[in-house]
Amino acid sequence: MIRLFKKERMWQRRELKPHYDVVIVGAGVHGLATAYYLGLQHGIRNIALFDKGYLGSGSSGRNTAIIRSNYRTPEGILFYDASVKLYEGLSQELEWNLLFSQCGHLTLGHTDSSVTGLRIRAENNQALGIDSRIIYPEEIRRLVPSLDLSLRPRYPVLAALYHPPGGIIRHDAVVWALARACDRMGMEIHPFTKVTGMRVERDKVHRVITSRGDISTGAVLNATAGWASTISKMAGVPLQVVSHPLQACVTEPLKPFLDKVIVSATLHVYVNQTDKGELVIGAEIDPYPSYSMRGTLPTLEQMATYTLELFPQLHGLRVLRQWTGVCDMTPDYAPIIGAAQEVKNFYMDVGWGTYGFKAAPIAGKCTAELIATGKTPKLIEPFSPARFAAGQLVGEKAAAAVSS
Repeated sequence: MIRLFKKERMWQRRELKPHYDVVIVGAGVHGLATAYYLGLQHGIRNIALFDKGYLGSGSSGRNTAIIRSNYRTPEGILFYDASVKLYEGLSQELEWNLLFSQCGHLTLGHTDSSVTGLRIRAENNQALGIDSRIIYPEEIRRLVPSLDLSLRPRYPVLAALYHPPGGIIRHDAVVWALARACDRMGMEIHPFTKVTGMRVERDKVHRVITSRGDISTGAVLNATAGWASTISKMAGVPLQVVSHPLQACVTEPLKPFLDKVIVSATLHVYVNQTDKGELVIGAEIDPYPSYSMRGTLPTLEQMATYTLELFPQLHGLRVLRQWTGVCDMTPDYAPIIGAAQEVKNFYMDVGWGTYGFKAAPIAGKCTAELIATGKTPKLIEPFSPARFAAGQLVGEKAAAAVSS
């Protein structure tokens, strides 16, 4: 006997209402996470999320989904560690397999100065209870036998920062699961709906103008990653962000040989192997600001060249596809999370650069608390937009292996 099951949409198509308690611009992983925690922990569910494309069409689907907490500053270490802990329980909480694999993360050191930097990170991590330590070629060889540890490369591997809790996750699964959870709480997700303007009166956003009509709102969250400055400008809020493309590619599948995430700060390249056997390879950000989402041949050549420095046996491997995300880079390589000083009900969860996906759960949870209570959680106080005028920059560039 064949049973036919009715297909259930993960999120519903809905008409715009005239008013929402919260409007979230950007229905990527950060916008969805904020909506999820607003509904789950604060009971705020009259929420609309707008995205100019399909869900996951922006940076949420154009990244390499590496999860880690081995940062350098105390502020960053504690923040990203809280996010890793949330990710560890998110599959069960959302009742959806997010394919989170804590396979381990190695940041390679090729020079004396880079090893010194890794040692400082390891010591800061250990002081705050994070599992990270310096390892040397003998142990690296046991963990990653396929890595070239000879003196042949221009920059031989001298040591590595080993971070066992680090790993990879399926970015599409995270977006879909959060969207489904938000929809089940009655929130509205509006893809292919572009926000084109905002009407600000008496230091508050009163109306949001979209490609499908105008709506009134009690609060607005800007969670648009690379396009954060364009949305912020609509509200009259200055933003210390410059957008740069960040490219990556994926190869044809191979038999499993690499079960760790490998990052080289000197070569500005990172490599991991998926469950399907494909190699995911990332580059450094493009050297010029742009909103381009096209891959370029020079960057592809760079990714291939530096990957072969680490794994020379991969010569001849074919690339299947290449993609580009747009990163919102701040002066200190740390995010901007908080309420705008100029507009009272305008909030920001932006400035993530290359760190965005790994931070989504804790950023969403803290931003939701801020919107619901008006009080800034201690964990995100260092990332306030007011820090630039006060000269209190966080300085997380040392942990941005592909962003310097």
